[in-house]
Amino acid sequence: MGFSCLGRGVGGRVRRVDVRAGVARSVVAAVLSLAAPCSLFAQSACDADIDADGVVGPADLSGLLVAWGACAKCSADIDRDGTVGSADLSQLLARWGEVCVGLPWATVLEVAPDPAVVTNAALRNAIAATGLPWRVRDDGTGIEMLLVPPGSFTMGCSASAAFACDPDEVPVHQVTLTNAFYLGRTEVTQAAWTARRGSNPSLFQGAAYPDAANRPVEQVSWEMIAGSGGFLTGTGLRLPTEAEWEYAYRAGTTTAYHGFAGAPDGTNADALVGSIAWFGGNNGASGTPTYGTKVVAQKAANTLGLHDMSGNVFEWVADWYAANYYASSPATNPTGPASGNSRVLRGGAWFFNASGVRASNRNAVPPAFVNSYNGFRVARDP
Repeated sequence: MGFSCLGRGVGGRVRRVDVRAGVARSVVAAVLSLAAPCSLFAQSACDADIDADGVVGPADLSGLLVAWGACAKCSADIDRDGTVGSADLSQLLARWGEVCVGLPWATVLEVAPDPAVVTNAALRNAIAATGLPWRVRDDGTGIEMLLVPPGSFTMGCSASAAFACDPDEVPVHQVTLTNAFYLGRTEVTQAAWTARRGSNPSLFQGAAYPDAANRPVEQVSWEMIAGSGGFLTGTGLRLPTEAEWEYAYRAGTTTAYHGFAGAPDGTNADALVGSIAWFGGNNGASGTPTYGTKVVAQKAANTLGLHDMSGNVFEWVADWYAANYYASSPATNPTGPASGNSRVLRGGAWFFNASGVRASNRNAVPPAFVNSYNGFRVARDP
Protein backbone atom coordinates (compact mmCIF):
# COMPACT_ATOMS: atom_id res chain seq x y z
CA MET A 1 0.00 0.00 0.00
CA GLY A 2 1.05 3.60 -0.32
CA PHE A 3 -0.18 7.16 -0.09
CA SER A 4 0.64 10.51 -1.64
CA CYS A 5 1.31 13.86 -0.10
CA LEU A 6 1.66 17.20 -1.80
CA GLY A 7 4.78 18.97 -0.54
CA ARG A 8 6.62 22.11 -1.50
CA GLY A 9 10.10 21.62 -2.85
CA VAL A 10 12.95 24.03 -3.34
CA GLY A 11 11.76 27.33 -4.78
CA GLY A 12 8.17 26.65 -3.68
CA ARG A 13 7.46 24.12 -6.44
CA VAL A 14 4.68 21.69 -5.58
CA ARG A 15 5.58 18.07 -6.15
CA ARG A 16 4.17 14.67 -5.26
CA VAL A 17 5.85 12.37 -2.79
CA ASP A 18 4.95 8.69 -2.77
CA VAL A 19 5.60 6.43 0.18
CA ARG A 20 5.36 2.74 -0.66
CA ALA A 21 4.76 -0.38 1.33
CA GLY A 22 6.91 -0.97 4.36
CA VAL A 23 5.75 1.97 6.45
CA ALA A 24 4.08 0.76 9.62
CA ARG A 25 0.29 0.80 9.34
CA SER A 26 -0.05 2.74 12.58
CA VAL A 27 2.26 5.47 11.30
CA VAL A 28 0.38 5.71 8.01
CA ALA A 29 -2.89 5.98 9.87
CA ALA A 30 -1.50 8.73 12.06
CA VAL A 31 -0.35 10.76 9.08
CA LEU A 32 -3.60 10.27 7.20
CA SER A 33 -5.49 11.47 10.25
CA LEU A 34 -3.87 14.89 10.03
CA ALA A 35 -6.15 17.54 8.60
CA ALA A 36 -3.37 18.98 6.46
CA PRO A 37 -0.39 16.64 6.71
CA CYS A 38 1.81 18.57 4.30
CA SER A 39 0.94 22.09 5.43
CA LEU A 40 3.27 21.86 8.42
CA PHE A 41 6.46 23.78 7.81
CA ALA A 42 9.69 21.80 7.81
CA GLN A 43 12.26 24.39 8.74
CA SER A 44 14.71 23.36 6.04
CA ALA A 45 15.95 20.31 4.20
CA CYS A 46 18.76 20.12 6.73
CA ASP A 47 16.25 19.68 9.56
CA ALA A 48 14.67 16.72 7.81
CA ASP A 49 18.04 15.22 6.81
CA ILE A 50 18.14 13.03 9.91
CA ASP A 51 21.13 10.92 8.90
CA ALA A 52 23.07 13.98 7.66
CA ASP A 53 23.92 12.42 4.30
CA GLY A 54 22.92 15.56 2.40
CA VAL A 55 19.54 14.47 1.04
CA VAL A 56 16.11 13.79 2.54
CA GLY A 57 15.15 10.22 1.66
CA PRO A 58 14.51 6.63 2.75
CA ALA A 59 17.30 6.50 5.31
CA ASP A 60 15.84 9.51 7.08
CA LEU A 61 12.38 7.93 7.06
CA SER A 62 13.82 4.77 8.58
CA GLY A 63 15.60 6.77 11.28
CA LEU A 64 12.42 8.63 12.11
CA LEU A 65 10.40 5.44 12.50
CA VAL A 66 13.06 3.87 14.72
CA ALA A 67 12.99 6.95 16.97
CA TRP A 68 9.15 7.13 17.09
CA GLY A 69 7.89 8.33 20.47
CA ALA A 70 9.41 10.46 23.21
CA CYS A 71 12.80 11.67 21.99
CA ALA A 72 14.19 14.80 23.60
CA LYS A 73 16.70 16.70 21.45
CA CYS A 74 17.18 13.89 18.93
CA SER A 75 17.65 14.57 15.24
CA ALA A 76 14.39 12.84 14.28
CA ASP A 77 12.37 15.34 16.32
CA ILE A 78 12.10 17.76 13.41
CA ASP A 79 9.61 20.11 15.03
CA ARG A 80 11.51 20.09 18.35
CA ASP A 81 8.48 19.30 20.50
CA GLY A 82 10.15 16.46 22.42
CA THR A 83 8.31 13.70 20.59
CA VAL A 84 8.89 12.01 17.24
CA GLY A 85 5.45 11.57 15.73
CA SER A 86 3.12 12.21 12.85
CA ALA A 87 3.94 15.90 12.68
CA ASP A 88 7.62 15.10 12.17
CA LEU A 89 6.78 12.48 9.54
CA SER A 90 4.62 14.97 7.67
CA GLN A 91 7.44 17.52 7.67
CA LEU A 92 9.95 14.94 6.46
CA LEU A 93 7.67 14.00 3.56
CA ALA A 94 7.22 17.65 2.65
CA ARG A 95 11.01 17.89 2.17
CA TRP A 96 11.43 14.49 0.45
CA GLY A 97 14.21 14.51 -2.12
CA GLU A 98 15.54 17.93 -1.17
CA VAL A 99 19.23 18.51 -0.69
CA CYS A 100 20.81 19.82 2.48
CA VAL A 101 23.73 21.98 1.38
CA GLY A 102 26.45 22.28 4.01
CA LEU A 103 28.78 25.18 4.58
CA PRO A 104 32.30 24.30 3.39
CA TRP A 105 33.85 26.74 5.84
CA ALA A 106 31.96 25.75 8.99
CA THR A 107 30.97 22.95 11.33
CA VAL A 108 27.22 22.94 11.94
CA LEU A 109 26.40 22.95 15.64
CA GLU A 110 22.61 23.29 15.42
CA VAL A 111 20.51 23.31 12.28
CA ALA A 112 17.28 24.72 13.68
CA PRO A 113 17.06 27.77 15.94
CA ASP A 114 16.51 26.84 19.57
CA PRO A 115 13.11 28.28 20.65
CA ALA A 116 14.55 28.88 24.12
CA VAL A 117 17.11 31.23 22.55
CA VAL A 118 15.33 32.64 19.50
CA THR A 119 12.11 33.28 21.35
CA ASN A 120 10.52 35.34 18.57
CA ALA A 121 8.57 32.99 16.30
CA ALA A 122 8.78 35.34 13.32
CA LEU A 123 12.58 35.37 13.59
CA ARG A 124 12.68 31.57 13.87
CA ASN A 125 10.57 31.26 10.74
CA ALA A 126 12.75 33.78 8.89
CA ILE A 127 15.89 31.84 9.84
CA ALA A 128 14.32 28.55 8.80
CA ALA A 129 13.17 30.01 5.47
CA THR A 130 16.78 30.63 4.44
CA GLY A 131 17.48 26.89 4.39
CA LEU A 132 20.76 27.57 6.20
CA PRO A 133 21.87 26.15 9.55
CA TRP A 134 21.33 28.43 12.51
CA ARG A 135 24.42 27.90 14.71
CA VAL A 136 27.82 27.12 13.26
CA ARG A 137 31.51 27.28 14.10
CA ASP A 138 33.91 28.87 11.65
CA ASP A 139 36.53 26.19 11.00
CA GLY A 140 39.37 28.62 10.38
CA THR A 141 39.09 30.60 13.61
CA GLY A 142 36.88 28.51 15.90
CA ILE A 143 34.49 31.44 16.29
CA GLU A 144 30.86 30.49 16.92
CA MET A 145 28.37 32.27 14.69
CA LEU A 146 24.59 32.59 14.42
CA LEU A 147 22.50 33.16 11.33
CA VAL A 148 20.81 36.53 10.89
CA PRO A 149 18.00 36.28 8.33
CA PRO A 150 17.22 38.94 5.72
CA GLY A 151 14.53 41.47 6.55
CA SER A 152 13.53 45.08 6.98
CA PHE A 153 13.72 47.35 10.02
CA THR A 154 13.55 50.94 11.16
CA MET A 155 17.07 52.32 11.56
CA GLY A 156 17.98 55.35 13.62
CA CYS A 157 16.93 57.25 16.73
CA SER A 158 15.68 55.15 19.65
CA ALA A 159 15.66 57.35 22.73
CA SER A 160 15.54 55.78 26.18
CA ALA A 161 13.63 57.07 29.18
CA ALA A 162 16.66 59.06 30.30
CA PHE A 163 18.66 59.70 27.14
CA ALA A 164 17.70 61.54 23.98
CA CYS A 165 19.17 60.68 20.59
CA ASP A 166 22.19 62.38 19.10
CA PRO A 167 21.95 64.42 15.87
CA ASP A 168 23.73 61.72 13.85
CA GLU A 169 20.97 59.21 14.64
CA VAL A 170 18.41 60.94 12.41
CA PRO A 171 16.49 60.84 10.21
CA VAL A 172 14.86 57.57 11.16
CA HIS A 173 14.55 55.52 7.99
CA GLN A 174 13.53 52.12 6.69
CA VAL A 175 16.26 49.70 5.66
CA THR A 176 15.98 46.34 3.93
CA LEU A 177 18.75 43.75 4.07
CA THR A 178 18.20 41.27 1.28
CA ASN A 179 20.79 38.66 2.26
CA ALA A 180 21.22 36.41 5.26
CA PHE A 181 24.57 36.59 7.02
CA TYR A 182 26.34 35.01 9.96
CA LEU A 183 27.40 37.07 12.97
CA GLY A 184 29.63 36.14 15.89
CA ARG A 185 27.61 34.98 18.89
CA THR A 186 30.00 37.04 21.02
CA GLU A 187 32.69 39.62 20.55
CA VAL A 188 36.01 38.17 19.38
CA THR A 189 37.91 36.97 22.44
CA GLN A 190 41.53 37.36 23.38
CA ALA A 191 41.96 33.61 22.84
CA ALA A 192 40.63 33.77 19.28
CA TRP A 193 42.81 36.76 18.46
CA THR A 194 45.95 35.22 19.95
CA ALA A 195 45.42 31.89 18.20
CA ARG A 196 45.42 33.66 14.86
CA ARG A 197 47.89 36.49 15.43
CA GLY A 198 50.31 34.93 17.91
CA SER A 199 50.21 37.84 20.34
CA ASN A 200 47.65 39.68 22.43
CA PRO A 201 47.35 43.48 22.38
CA SER A 202 44.75 43.68 25.17
CA LEU A 203 45.13 45.73 28.34
CA PHE A 204 43.06 43.38 30.49
CA GLN A 205 45.32 40.33 30.53
CA GLY A 206 48.04 38.83 32.69
CA ALA A 207 48.08 37.47 36.24
CA ALA A 208 45.50 39.97 37.46
CA TYR A 209 43.00 38.65 34.90
CA PRO A 210 43.09 34.82 34.94
CA ASP A 211 39.97 34.69 32.75
CA ALA A 212 41.51 36.98 30.11
CA ALA A 213 41.30 34.39 27.32
CA ASN A 214 37.51 34.63 27.38
CA ARG A 215 37.34 38.40 27.64
CA PRO A 216 36.94 40.39 24.43
CA VAL A 217 40.14 41.41 22.71
CA GLU A 218 40.66 45.18 22.90
CA GLN A 219 43.29 47.74 22.00
CA VAL A 220 42.70 46.75 18.39
CA SER A 221 42.27 49.35 15.66
CA TRP A 222 40.05 49.02 12.61
CA GLU A 223 43.20 48.66 10.54
CA MET A 224 44.52 45.83 12.75
CA ILE A 225 41.25 44.00 12.14
CA ALA A 226 40.16 44.77 8.58
CA GLY A 227 43.18 46.45 7.04
CA SER A 228 45.70 44.80 4.77
CA GLY A 229 47.28 41.89 6.61
CA GLY A 230 44.88 42.30 9.54
CA PHE A 231 43.04 39.66 11.55
CA LEU A 232 40.39 39.10 8.88
CA THR A 233 42.80 38.62 5.98
CA GLY A 234 42.39 35.22 4.40
CA THR A 235 39.63 34.09 6.76
CA GLY A 236 36.53 34.77 4.66
CA LEU A 237 35.23 36.71 7.65
CA ARG A 238 34.43 40.41 7.57
CA LEU A 239 33.10 43.19 9.73
CA PRO A 240 29.33 43.72 9.61
CA THR A 241 28.03 46.88 8.02
CA GLU A 242 26.53 49.44 10.35
CA ALA A 243 23.04 48.57 9.09
CA GLU A 244 23.63 44.84 9.59
CA TRP A 245 24.91 45.51 13.09
CA GLU A 246 21.86 47.57 14.14
CA TYR A 247 19.45 45.11 12.52
CA ALA A 248 21.07 42.24 14.42
CA TYR A 249 21.13 44.23 17.68
CA ARG A 250 17.42 45.05 17.45
CA ALA A 251 16.40 41.50 16.54
CA GLY A 252 12.87 42.61 15.77
CA THR A 253 12.57 45.28 18.48
CA THR A 254 12.16 49.04 18.01
CA THR A 255 13.15 50.18 21.50
CA ALA A 256 16.29 51.84 22.87
CA TYR A 257 17.60 48.54 24.25
CA HIS A 258 17.21 45.09 22.74
CA GLY A 259 14.96 42.39 24.14
CA PHE A 260 15.86 39.66 26.61
CA ALA A 261 14.00 37.16 28.79
CA GLY A 262 12.66 39.83 31.13
CA ALA A 263 11.60 42.15 28.32
CA PRO A 264 11.26 40.16 25.08
CA ASP A 265 9.92 43.13 23.12
CA GLY A 266 12.82 45.35 24.19
CA THR A 267 12.77 48.23 26.63
CA ASN A 268 13.35 51.96 27.00
CA ALA A 269 14.03 51.59 30.71
CA ASP A 270 17.61 52.53 31.54
CA ALA A 271 17.34 50.73 34.87
CA LEU A 272 17.21 47.39 32.98
CA VAL A 273 20.42 47.88 31.01
CA GLY A 274 22.42 45.90 33.57
CA SER A 275 20.58 42.77 32.44
CA ILE A 276 22.11 42.92 28.96
CA ALA A 277 25.31 44.95 29.27
CA TRP A 278 28.53 45.57 31.14
CA PHE A 279 28.68 49.35 31.18
CA GLY A 280 29.64 52.23 33.43
CA GLY A 281 26.62 51.67 35.66
CA ASN A 282 27.59 48.17 36.83
CA ASN A 283 31.31 47.89 36.20
CA GLY A 284 32.85 48.97 39.51
CA ALA A 285 35.11 51.87 40.33
CA SER A 286 38.34 52.72 38.55
CA GLY A 287 41.28 50.86 40.04
CA THR A 288 39.21 48.01 41.49
CA PRO A 289 39.45 44.39 40.25
CA THR A 290 35.98 44.59 38.69
CA TYR A 291 36.86 47.57 36.51
CA GLY A 292 37.30 46.81 32.80
CA THR A 293 36.05 44.23 30.33
CA LYS A 294 34.30 41.03 31.39
CA VAL A 295 34.15 37.45 30.12
CA VAL A 296 31.85 37.34 27.11
CA ALA A 297 28.29 35.95 27.17
CA GLN A 298 27.59 36.52 30.87
CA LYS A 299 24.76 38.95 30.21
CA ALA A 300 21.42 38.07 28.61
CA ALA A 301 21.47 37.59 24.85
CA ASN A 302 19.07 39.33 22.51
CA THR A 303 16.32 37.39 20.75
CA LEU A 304 18.71 36.23 18.03
CA GLY A 305 21.00 34.69 20.65
CA LEU A 306 23.72 37.35 20.34
CA HIS A 307 25.54 38.35 23.54
CA ASP A 308 27.20 41.66 24.46
CA MET A 309 25.76 43.63 21.57
CA SER A 310 25.33 46.15 24.38
CA GLY A 311 28.41 47.05 26.38
CA ASN A 312 31.65 45.26 27.24
CA VAL A 313 33.56 46.78 24.30
CA PHE A 314 32.61 49.07 21.44
CA GLU A 315 32.47 47.10 18.20
CA TRP A 316 34.08 48.29 14.99
CA VAL A 317 31.88 47.94 11.91
CA ALA A 318 32.83 48.16 8.25
CA ASP A 319 31.48 51.62 7.41
CA TRP A 320 33.12 54.97 7.08
CA TYR A 321 31.38 57.52 9.30
CA ALA A 322 29.45 60.61 8.25
CA ALA A 323 27.21 62.45 10.71
CA ASN A 324 24.62 63.17 8.02
CA TYR A 325 24.76 59.82 6.22
CA TYR A 326 21.23 58.82 7.15
CA ALA A 327 19.82 61.69 5.09
CA SER A 328 21.04 60.00 1.89
CA SER A 329 21.51 56.37 2.91
CA PRO A 330 20.15 53.81 0.41
CA ALA A 331 17.04 51.98 1.52
CA THR A 332 18.50 48.60 0.54
CA ASN A 333 21.78 47.11 1.81
CA PRO A 334 23.50 50.38 2.79
CA THR A 335 27.26 50.16 3.24
CA GLY A 336 28.10 53.67 4.44
CA PRO A 337 29.86 56.59 2.76
CA ALA A 338 32.41 55.90 0.05
CA SER A 339 35.18 57.52 2.08
CA GLY A 340 35.82 59.39 5.29
CA ASN A 341 38.22 60.11 8.14
CA SER A 342 36.66 57.86 10.79
CA ARG A 343 35.10 54.42 11.03
CA VAL A 344 31.94 53.63 12.98
CA LEU A 345 31.87 52.01 16.44
CA ARG A 346 28.69 50.56 17.90
CA GLY A 347 27.30 49.12 21.13
CA GLY A 348 28.85 51.05 24.00
CA ALA A 349 31.54 49.82 26.37
CA TRP A 350 32.43 48.88 29.91
CA PHE A 351 33.00 52.47 31.04
CA PHE A 352 30.20 54.21 29.06
CA ASN A 353 26.81 55.31 30.39
CA ALA A 354 23.55 53.69 29.29
CA SER A 355 23.11 56.08 26.38
CA GLY A 356 26.06 54.49 24.63
CA VAL A 357 24.54 51.01 24.62
CA ARG A 358 21.31 52.08 22.92
CA ALA A 359 20.45 50.41 19.61
CA SER A 360 20.90 53.58 17.57
CA ASN A 361 23.91 55.16 19.29
CA ARG A 362 26.80 55.88 16.92
CA ASN A 363 30.45 56.64 17.63
CA ALA A 364 33.36 57.21 15.28
CA VAL A 365 37.13 57.47 15.52
CA PRO A 366 40.02 57.27 13.03
CA PRO A 367 40.68 53.71 11.82
CA ALA A 368 44.14 53.63 13.41
CA PHE A 369 42.76 54.50 16.87
CA VAL A 370 43.54 52.02 19.67
CA ASN A 371 41.93 51.93 23.09
CA SER A 372 41.00 49.43 25.80
CA TYR A 373 37.30 49.87 25.12
CA ASN A 374 37.32 49.04 21.38
CA GLY A 375 36.89 45.49 20.05
CA PHE A 376 34.87 43.79 17.32
CA ARG A 377 32.52 41.03 16.23
CA VAL A 378 32.87 39.14 12.95
CA ALA A 379 30.37 38.53 10.17
CA ARG A 380 30.41 36.14 7.24
CA ASP A 381 28.38 35.57 4.11
CA PRO A 382 27.01 32.02 3.74
